[in-house]
Amino acid sequence: MTMRGLLLAAVLVLAGPAFAVQPDEILADPALEARARALSEGLRCPVCQGETIDESNAPIARDMRLVLRERLVAGDSDAEAVAYLTDRYGEFILFRPRATGANLFLWFAAPVLLLSALVGAGLYVRRSRAAERSGPLSEAEEARLAELLKD
Repeated sequence: MTMRGLLLAAVLVLAGPAFAVQPDEILADPALEARARALSEGLRCPVCQGETIDESNAPIARDMRLVLRERLVAGDSDAEAVAYLTDRYGEFILFRPRATGANLFLWFAAPVLLLSALVGAGLYVRRSRAAERSGPLSEAEEARLAELLKD
């Protein structure tokens, strides 16, 4: 492959998501289009999962983009438009799910696990330092150890 071909491939790979929103989807009102783009950044494609609906070429992402724009043109607020899509597709489409109900567990599980790991590591280090400071084994301890190792 030539250098020109490699450059073209790199541009297409990097710019591919930018081409997901089709020209026929773009709203005539620049303010509404800007709102739609801003809202789309927080909405996940159910098929691609790691891409926003604006980045995805999946048919369902196109449907979601169109519905979002329809709701904005109809006069919905940002919250109402997102709520409509969430009611239709589920909370999974939100990149930043609400911190309510069962989601509270997900929001707090990582910090609690991190804190638990830090406490556990601290206790381990403390105990290992205490064991180092205790010094060598006494004769009775050595005799008991030798007895345990025989069995």
